[in-house]
Amino acid sequence: MLDIPGETHIEVTGKDLTQLNKEAGGHRIQRVPPTERKGRVHTSTVTVAVIDPTVREKEYKDTDFKIEWYSGTGAGGQHRNKHQNSCRITHIETGLVSTAQCRSRINSLDEAKTALLNQLKGNDNRTQKTALAIERKEQVGSGMRGDKIRTYRFQDDTVKDHVTEKVASVKQVMKGNFELMW
Repeated sequence: MLDIPGETHIEVTGKDLTQLNKEAGGHRIQRVPPTERKGRVHTSTVTVAVIDPTVREKEYKDTDFKIEWYSGTGAGGQHRNKHQNSCRITHIETGLVSTAQCRSRINSLDEAKTALLNQLKGNDNRTQKTALAIERKEQVGSGMRGDKIRTYRFQDDTVKDHVTEKVASVKQVMKGNFELMW
């Protein structure tokens, strides 16, 4: 999840949440605070992004990797020179490579595969975070007045949706009756 200052995350569960995508965009709130003596209207803007944050783990098959065995380097004498216990694993799609030199083939394979899978998961996480940031930016726009989809006017008890042109009571919408705006 992206950590942005001033951002609030709300988790919503239910059967059909596809309608909440209509809430994405800029919301303008206009009100006259009780401490305002001259009756001036205060305006605030809130941007809303509706994002499915589920992280999908990518599954890797054995056919995604190329495994090569070779003799190790360095001290070790006759055992190191005679046996091909060192492992080099290459992820075919990305070209990432991991190597390990252990005394046994099983340990070398496990060590190299673990290191390579950790690299691949790190790349996948960065890719997913970038995709979420792009999706969020597309939904909220610049946050400026021209990007607003809805205006809440508390002093008039009206909410106007600028996409559907529907008008409803602020009290009703604030109770969760968003379908009045759709």
